[in-house]
Amino acid sequence: MAPQLYPDDHGAQSEVIWGRASSEIRQLLPCVVTSKSVGKYRRGGYVFITWIGDHPPRHVHVYRDGKLIVKWDLDNQKPMKGAATRRILELISELEAEGLL
Repeated sequence: MAPQLYPDDHGAQSEVIWGRASSEIRQLLPCVVTSKSVGKYRRGGYVFITWIGDHPPRHVHVYRDGKLIVKWDLDNQKPMKGAATRRILELISELEAEGLL
C-alpha cells in the first residue's frame, strides 16, 4: 500500500501510512508521531496535523481517509476551510486539554 499524502499550506506533502494498512502495520505504528516541525495525532478515525512555526493564526489540519475535512483556527475557534463536526470539535478539545495542540 502506498502512503497517503497530506498537503500542507506551502505545497509540500507529508506522508502518512494510514487507512487500509494491514493490522500488523497498524500495530507497529505509534498513535502519535511527532518531529521538530510537525505534530501528527490520530484520534477517532481522523489525523490531526500541526506545523510548528506555521503561519498565524495557530491552526490544525484534520484529515480522514487522506482528505482534508477542516482546517481549524485554534485561536478563534472557527473553521478556516471546510467544516468541523461536533465529534471533530470534541477531539480537538481533548488534544488541546492534553497540551498536544
